[in-house]
Amino acid sequence: MPEEFVIRNCSPTMAGLKTGNLFACPKEQGEKIRESIRDMNRRMVPRGVRMLPVKEVGDRTLIYMYRPEKLAKDLRDPLAAEILMSRDYPTKDADLCVSEMIRRVRTEEEFPHEVGLFLGYPPEDVRGFMTDGPHGAKCVGTWRVYGDEDAAKARFALYKKCTEHYLKAYKKHASFDRLIVKTNKNAK
Repeated sequence: MPEEFVIRNCSPTMAGLKTGNLFACPKEQGEKIRESIRDMNRRMVPRGVRMLPVKEVGDRTLIYMYRPEKLAKDLRDPLAAEILMSRDYPTKDADLCVSEMIRRVRTEEEFPHEVGLFLGYPPEDVRGFMTDGPHGAKCVGTWRVYGDEDAAKARFALYKKCTEHYLKAYKKHASFDRLIVKTNKNAK
C-alpha cells in the first residue's frame, strides 16, 4: 500500500488531530495487503497508531487506521457510550468495541452508522444521522453535521490543511515515519 495513499487518507489521524480514518485502498493480492499492514503497524504502533483490515469489497480493501488511546477516551463520552450500549457493544473495553464494529461492517447488510464514533465524529452528529438520516443535516463535510456547525466547519478546514501540509512534507522529505505524531501517554 503506497505511503502517499495512506497520507492522503489519514493525515489528521497521523497528526493526532483525529481519532481514526476508514478508507478503501486498491486490493492487493492475498498476503501482500497483510504484509503492508504489518509493516505499517511495526512503524506506527510505537507512536500510538494502529491499522486494521476491515473488509474486502470488490477490488478494494476497507482499512481502519486509528489511535487506540484517543478512541478509548472518545468512547467514554456519555452520549457515545449510550449509543454503543443501545447497539449492544461491549462498552467497557474499546478494543472489544473495535472488534465488534469490524464484525458488524463485515456481516451486516447495512453499514453500521455508529462507525462515526470510531472516527472521532461528535456523538451528537452520529446520533443525528442515526435518528434523522442524511436529510436533516445542517451541513456536510468530513461527516454530516447535526450539532455545532461552526465547530465542525473549523475541524473540516483543519483536516484539509493538515492533509495538504502532510502531502507537501512527504514530497519534500519522502519520510512517512516522520509524519506520525507520537502519542503523549501523560496527556489527559
